[in-house]
Amino acid sequence: MVGFGFIEEWVPAPGRLTSWTATPQSLDAARRAPIHPIPPSHQQEQYLRVLHRDAEAGFGGSRLCMISFTIPGSPDHAAWTSAFTAFLRRHDTFRSWFSVADDGNVQRHVMSPSDIDFKPTEHGDLADSAAIRAHVEMQTPSALWWDCFSFGVIQHADSFTVYAGVDHLHTDGVAQALTCVDLLLLYGNELSGGKLEPQPVDGHLTYCERERFGSAELTAQSPHIRTWLDLLRRNDGDVPHFPAELSDGTERGAQRTVHLIDEADALRFEEICQANGGRFTGGLFAAAALVEAEMSGGDWYFGLTPVNTRSTAGETSSIGWYTSLIPVEFEVDRAGTFATIVSRAQEAYDRGKELTDVSLHRALELAPPELGIRTKLGWTARMLSYVDVRKIPGVEMFDQINGGMYASRGRSRDVYIWINRFNDVTQLSLLFPDTPAAHAAIDRYIAATRTVFAAVVTDGDYAPRVDALS
Repeated sequence: MVGFGFIEEWVPAPGRLTSWTATPQSLDAARRAPIHPIPPSHQQEQYLRVLHRDAEAGFGGSRLCMISFTIPGSPDHAAWTSAFTAFLRRHDTFRSWFSVADDGNVQRHVMSPSDIDFKPTEHGDLADSAAIRAHVEMQTPSALWWDCFSFGVIQHADSFTVYAGVDHLHTDGVAQALTCVDLLLLYGNELSGGKLEPQPVDGHLTYCERERFGSAELTAQSPHIRTWLDLLRRNDGDVPHFPAELSDGTERGAQRTVHLIDEADALRFEEICQANGGRFTGGLFAAAALVEAEMSGGDWYFGLTPVNTRSTAGETSSIGWYTSLIPVEFEVDRAGTFATIVSRAQEAYDRGKELTDVSLHRALELAPPELGIRTKLGWTARMLSYVDVRKIPGVEMFDQINGGMYASRGRSRDVYIWINRFNDVTQLSLLFPDTPAAHAAIDRYIAATRTVFAAVVTDGDYAPRVDALS
């Protein structure tokens, strides 16, 4: 099974560690890089503003994403030096860094790809996984610096593990998988003398320009902006939050990953969804809505979920942060059951995808004061993400090379929920504030979610407890 989770769940075997970081000449070239007129994406801009604010307050908030894989034999360090450098030069997101002013203004700086150069450093034998994990996290700067990415090779007796740590500013879930495939191809190209050269890709810079061009045409009266604002108004002027008391959100995040259902039950769950007018995705949101209705007594589900925004053939293999949040909202009537609302949930998800290219961040910028929207800079929201890991490019290869995709947990002010479907099991992962209140709420949420899935798989339906909705 593909490794998938938080960095604490990455357990590399001990070995001799070599890491790759930017040369002093590259760092100097980045500092001198001129301002570029294309702004960051809306999502990148908000991320950087929050990082800047938190750094000023003494908090760290960067989100490190990491991939790793293990292959037999001994590593060719010179070939890896060339492969890592080629990877960074190939994807233009890595040429950019961003300066953030105290007033929140974010400016892009772009360096020449030829100025990107990474060098290896030997660290000797590291005796345990914890030491390796700590090294990766400590050596990779935050997104407020250009070089917020690093690479490494851990040499074992008869194999070696490769890792790449990249700040979320430059990557997403799809890009993590693409990074693994790209690095293997580029390494193979070096070993073969140039016989495996990868195809060109479109750049993230062009994506940002396209997004900004489209959002500049929007106003508070644009239909899709009105949809966002109407949803926020109905939700008391704010983004959706977890339906239980958590904390003030200043604590380091805690995480839980649990078994939800095996693949046989996932197929049964999918059949029931389809028989009632939905798909697997709609079933996930129907289950989430029933759980939250029981926890809060509410009769309306409003959630956010990330979607892939790659839209050109050249972006299919491009590294960068190509995601956007879309709304999923529908009624949860008190007499409803899973079977009666799954089609409604599916329609809500499909309807939400119409807002893929209309950023919630842009809607908040355009919100007139009289609407009473109270979401502020640095907002966090309850998010539910579904990843069908079986469909990730190159996933068959991941099983053969012990491939894994991980992320740092950092701080958490709300609850982030991931449902990941593998070939043999579907898992539920949650990131939440590390407080007694949050742990108790998450225990209830996990138990309720498992109850819903078990009932649907066993009985073909689930009816929420009447007392919870009264």
